Amino acid sequence: MYTLLSGLYKYMFQKDEYCILILGLDNAGKTTFLEQSKTRFNKNYKGMSLSKITTTVGLNIGTVDVGKARLMFWDLGGQEELQSLWDKYYAECHGVIYVIDSTDEERLSESKHAFEKMVTSEALDGVPILVLANKQDVEACLSIPDIKTAFSDCTSKIGRRDCLTQACSALTGKGVREGIEWMVKCVVRNLHRPPRQRDIT
Repeated sequence: MYTLLSGLYKYMFQKDEYCILILGLDNAGKTTFLEQSKTRFNKNYKGMSLSKITTTVGLNIGTVDVGKARLMFWDLGGQEELQSLWDKYYAECHGVIYVIDSTDEERLSESKHAFEKMVTSEALDGVPILVLANKQDVEACLSIPDIKTAFSDCTSKIGRRDCLTQACSALTGKGVREGIEWMVKCVVRNLHRPPRQRDIT
């Protein structure tokens, strides 16, 4: 009887919580992506004005519920001096969303270097990675094939894990929902990193 009741309690009042890191260089659009995610998945959320978002120094946190899963986003600052702090969060995370500014060809190699350092960390072994080619609403942006070519050296380092490169515009919201839903599927089926249980509040 107790097992039945505890199962019912879990079904009614608890969610599986997954921690998702949002990484990428400064000005890639990480915080804008987070705001769009909260707006799209949280019915009563009144988002901040996207035009007023400034560079993240430290950390932004946001929560999104998708079905029985709760995603806890950690949006980390992307300036070079802050990238050294990223690995402090790796052991606890269930997935990574890596945001690339598709309009900034000059910094593409810098972004690739940060990605490579991140993806080769043992603490992230087996963790799904969503690579977002952001700012696809800008006409002169790099295409998905352009970005895949630039990052082709990293393919072998990704290893046996779920990884998707997807077009996105955090400003207009295009690709945001699809990216989040893909991530949810991946973290739920990744048995190597079980979720945390959280009471629904």
